[in-house]
Amino acid sequence: MASETVHVIDDDEALRESLVFLLRTAGLTVTSHASATDFLARLTATADLGCVVSDVRMPGMSGIDLLRRLKELNIGVPVIVVTGHGDVPLAVEAMKFGAVDFLEKPFDDEVLLASVRAALARRAGEAKRQTERSDIETRLAALSPRERDVLGGLVAGHANKQIAFDLGISPRTVEIYRANLMDKMQAASLSDLVRMALIAGVLGE
Repeated sequence: MASETVHVIDDDEALRESLVFLLRTAGLTVTSHASATDFLARLTATADLGCVVSDVRMPGMSGIDLLRRLKELNIGVPVIVVTGHGDVPLAVEAMKFGAVDFLEKPFDDEVLLASVRAALARRAGEAKRQTERSDIETRLAALSPRERDVLGGLVAGHANKQIAFDLGISPRTVEIYRANLMDKMQAASLSDLVRMALIAGVLGE
């Protein structure tokens, strides 16, 4: 499960502390940063990445620069950018670089909270999918080469007889391999097995 820490990044101390107070009052775990550079420097020491709320206009590294850097580092944390009046074009640019939402100042507290909760839910969903893929890959690694061959045939939509012909073995032997790999993959049905194979990137020929 991903951490649900919200990282607030703003060079305006008063606004930053106001956001921190609002989010903590809503029961969320919050860490504040005076700059994007400060956030990135502390990033290496923590994996507490629920979501980020960042001002888009900041001295030094801007919100856009931060999004670019996160993309370079392959860190898929949801980022909500906060913009001043007239900064909508900048906010649109931020969304092109991966921001999940933008809020114009002044914004309603409930609008911010709804955006943060949506970002956290998105992050939790991604973490769940990552965990599922990792589990599937572990099970795949336990398959024998022949079981992988049979799996490839099944994912390609081939019947047992076709798989047997392609591999030069009997249909009965294919059934045995199929039963074994269903067991090893903990698949409840053929469709479940195919779904897992696709999640892990296993494609039939």
